[in-house]
Amino acid sequence: MSEPSNPNDSEPKPAPAPTPAPPSGATPPAAKPAAPAAHAAAAKPAPAAAPAAARVAAAPAKAAAGGDMTRRGFFSWLGIAWLAFTGASAISLAQLGRFMFPGIVVEPPLSFKAGFPQDYGPGVDERWKEKYGVWIVRDEGQMYALIAICTHLGCPPNWLPAEEKFKCPCHGSGYYISGVNFEGPTPRPLERAAISIGEDGQILVDKSRVFQYEKGQWTDPAAFLKA
Repeated sequence: MSEPSNPNDSEPKPAPAPTPAPPSGATPPAAKPAAPAAHAAAAKPAPAAAPAAARVAAAPAKAAAGGDMTRRGFFSWLGIAWLAFTGASAISLAQLGRFMFPGIVVEPPLSFKAGFPQDYGPGVDERWKEKYGVWIVRDEGQMYALIAICTHLGCPPNWLPAEEKFKCPCHGSGYYISGVNFEGPTPRPLERAAISIGEDGQILVDKSRVFQYEKGQWTDPAAFLKA
C-alpha cells in the first residue's frame, strides 16, 4: 500500500535571489587571504644539527686557547716587571754603595827607598816619576829630589834632555835642571822633597817634607845630599 504523498513536496521551491551586480566603477571585493605564513614556516624543514654540535665541540678548545694566551701574556708582563724591579734595585744599591763607600784614590806612599847613590849618574833620573812623582837629580856635586808637579796649575812636566830643561805640556812653563823656573806662567820654582841616606845605605825620599826655593829652604841639609 503506498504512503500518502506530502502535499508540500508538490509545491514549487522559490528560486534563489540573484546577486546584485556591483555598481559601475566599484572595486571588486578582495580575495580571501592565503594560509598564514606560520603554516609555511612550519612546513619548512629544521636545519641540520651537525653545525650546532660542531660549534659546541669547538667552544672548549677556543676557551682553552684564550686561557693559554692570557697566561702567556701574564707571565710576559710578570717577567718584564721583575726585570725592571731588579734593574732599579741594582741602581739603588750602587748609589747606596757610593754613598756609604765613597771612591778612594790610592795614593803612593810619601816616602820610599830609591836605591844607592852610586846607582845614579850625572843628570836627571826618571825611574821614579811615574810611580812616585819624583825625579832624582845629580848635578854640581849634589843630589836632590824634585817633585814632578808644575807650580803653575799642577800638571806633570817632562824632562827634555836635548834642551836640558823641564817643560810643562799644559801651559809651557819651563824649569832649569835645578828646578828654578825661567819661562812660561809658572810663578815659582819646582819644590824639592826631603832626601837622606837610610841605615841600609839607600837613598830615602820623603815627600811629606817639602822645600821651596823662594823661602830659602833649598839650603836646608835635608833638601839635598852631597855627592
